Amino acid sequence: MTAALHEIRDPVHAFVRLDDCEREVLNSRPFQRLRHIHQLALTYLVYPGATHKRFEHSLGVLELAGRAFDTVTDAANLTAEIRDLLEPLGRPGELAYWRRALRMAALCHDIGHLPFSHSAERALLPEGWDHEKLTREIIASGELRSIWERADPPLSHEDIARLAVGPGKAPDLPFTDWETILSQIIVGEAFGMDRMDYLLRDSHHAGAAYGGFDHHRLIDTLRILRTPPAARGGTPGPPALGVEEGGLQSSVALMLARYFMYTQVYFHPVQRIYDIHLTEFLREWLEDGMFPTDVERHLGLTDNEVTAALFRAAHDESAPGHVHARRVFRREHFKLIYGRNPDGSELTPEAGQLVFEALCGRFGPEHFRHDRYRQHDAAADFPVRLRDGRVVSSLARSDVLNHIPVAATDYVFADRAVHGEASAWLDGNRARIIRARS
Repeated sequence: MTAALHEIRDPVHAFVRLDDCEREVLNSRPFQRLRHIHQLALTYLVYPGATHKRFEHSLGVLELAGRAFDTVTDAANLTAEIRDLLEPLGRPGELAYWRRALRMAALCHDIGHLPFSHSAERALLPEGWDHEKLTREIIASGELRSIWERADPPLSHEDIARLAVGPGKAPDLPFTDWETILSQIIVGEAFGMDRMDYLLRDSHHAGAAYGGFDHHRLIDTLRILRTPPAARGGTPGPPALGVEEGGLQSSVALMLARYFMYTQVYFHPVQRIYDIHLTEFLREWLEDGMFPTDVERHLGLTDNEVTAALFRAAHDESAPGHVHARRVFRREHFKLIYGRNPDGSELTPEAGQLVFEALCGRFGPEHFRHDRYRQHDAAADFPVRLRDGRVVSSLARSDVLNHIPVAATDYVFADRAVHGEASAWLDGNRARIIRARS
């Protein structure tokens, strides 16, 4: 394949450049499908501008991943110790191979997403399956595999899969330190380009300024560093993705942007209840109530088919999922009746569950839904190289990182038919209900 470059305009990163091999992946059936998968599911019903798709997000991750790779592998940004620990850094031909593999992995990291992205993934996939496992299956499938094999030099689909999902989502695959670092560039908890792009892009399209941070400065200061020893006098750990001290504030801004986007956009209560109604519809509409895991059937299902089915069901009382589809299409969604608050949370972390159970017992479970979710990752701990050359933990250097709250929801929603009566009853009984298990 030739090395011709193609430019694609992008509202977030100005443009993205692709070579012929990357362009062929972009034009493949699996990747073109992402044009029809909303990045933020039904969030556009709350933030009307949030109609962007996984297609442009994946292009953005490719663009940022290429920039990050060039920064961290630049000879001027490497110490002799890191070059000795990571052999590909001293082999230009091998480095070129891994740069292309990384960009392909960035391009394909979301290729396994279900219709409406995360909305129903946990509820409607068989045990042991998630979109990352589907991504691995598609990367190894015929159409994409033939593209990897025709590349010059040929690319290993296993290398691309490893970098696309990372060791946390592929515990069955072996990872070298080098492969772990490259996967961190895409899906790392601290500096993954997936996270950087979705925050910038979601903020842009939703019209919410919370997701902004100086990603140019952050990428410019990325470095491969030894993990600081856990205890004073201990041995430094394996190499990992970190930053120069001058990029620490940009890193903190990224973490804060993520927290605010979760609390203001991703955990918006109306968006959350729409996800619940959509999941309930899909459970009745899908064959056997589950998403298919077969690659061909998966590729044939997008938001378009689900939206068309929702529209038909909303106007046909005999259709599967009619009630749930009507709630989405006619904005008859359940209304928030209880939200996580300091008084209830201080007494017991189960406050939402107690309220939900009490309301169900009083008015009937069909009238209520409970939505509880808490981010799993703790404060970001990554290596920081100080101006005097020492490498320390980010948590030892930044008080702000240590105090960024964990975003969480604990909502109870009520059917509009009983909302008024149930709300009045809850007002008079909330303290007693929550105190019951304190």
